[in-house]
Amino acid sequence: MQAANPDLEISMSNIYVSQHPLVAHKLTKLRDVNTKPKKFRELVREIAGLLAYEATSDLAIEPIEVQTPLMVTQGAELKEKIGLVPILRAGLGMVEGIWELMPSAEVWHIGLYRDEKTLKPVEYYNKLPTLPTVSVCLVLDPMLATGGSAVATIDILKRWGVHKIKFVGLIGAPEGINNLHSHHPDVPIHLAAVDERLNEHGYILPGLGDAGDREFGTA
Repeated sequence: MQAANPDLEISMSNIYVSQHPLVAHKLTKLRDVNTKPKKFRELVREIAGLLAYEATSDLAIEPIEVQTPLMVTQGAELKEKIGLVPILRAGLGMVEGIWELMPSAEVWHIGLYRDEKTLKPVEYYNKLPTLPTVSVCLVLDPMLATGGSAVATIDILKRWGVHKIKFVGLIGAPEGINNLHSHHPDVPIHLAAVDERLNEHGYILPGLGDAGDREFGTA
């Protein structure tokens, strides 16, 4: 895949960038520096729901019978137990939009922060139970920048015993996409957009700034 910056190639086949007009429309509003925190949170929630709809198109289902007001007919229900794993704190804003689609999904939090000097992830919170209670995990983080937090989170989930994992984010940089793919080539990456590159501080360009700060009004 060709990155927006021709000097940065994305050599992978497991990335899915949404082509939906609503996603493009809402992402443009999300990028706008004039978008206030309340509207920003709404847009994150809405885009997350649209991306999750696309990311879950291959979930296994099983047939069931259902009684309509007129007769019994065949229906279907999800066969797999879904877990949502937002990377704190920015990933929290994506949960509600997906929960509306899958209200029975479990939510497990993993806290990682990026060391501003090394740009490496540091784990500070993990309350996963001893054994996995879900069969599919969606890792949620608005920005796939260096990819360090996503790689660390997926490392944790695989050690936990979950083998079907998908990453869902809003914007990815080529550096982060390549890093995640090189460590976990089996994990599909679902994004609203792929941007040009990272700057010297590890922020995505053109990006949308610090997603967590803009969500929580701490910019």
